[in-house]
Amino acid sequence: SGLLSRLQTSAPTIRTLSSSKPFSQNIPSCLWKLGRLNHVAIAVPDLQKAQSLYKDVLGAQVSETVALPEHGVYTVFVELGNTKLELLHPLGDKSPIASFLQKNKTGGMHHICIEVDDIKAAMTELKKKKIRILSEEPKIGAHGKPVIFLHPKDCHGVLVELEQA
Repeated sequence: SGLLSRLQTSAPTIRTLSSSKPFSQNIPSCLWKLGRLNHVAIAVPDLQKAQSLYKDVLGAQVSETVALPEHGVYTVFVELGNTKLELLHPLGDKSPIASFLQKNKTGGMHHICIEVDDIKAAMTELKKKKIRILSEEPKIGAHGKPVIFLHPKDCHGVLVELEQA
């Protein structure tokens, strides 16, 4: 009646799913595939300080600043090997990042970007599934590829960017 025997008798029973079908067969087939995490975007109030943190303090490879007027942002990419961080800073007063930073003065995570193999098929299917897309057509993103954004209220509070792989 030691501690080990009490733990063994009070441990919950683990049940396994018994099914003749592999788990992946329960996932509906799509005309498009979700790919790898391309980047996590972080809104920053001071782009130079953020660049310096990742480059000078943490030793990461950091890109030059690129202006994307169509999206109202300046972007900088931090290479992490298996993915990237995208540092975002407002470009103009109507920038979505300016309004984000008004609510989050010190900055913070803005969105995640996941690659897809067919952005048009993804848009068609997501609309059928009542997922709101924040533009009628894809825009060209920071990597020169078509991108769309999915409404955060339809994605558990996360702004999701899909990028054509």
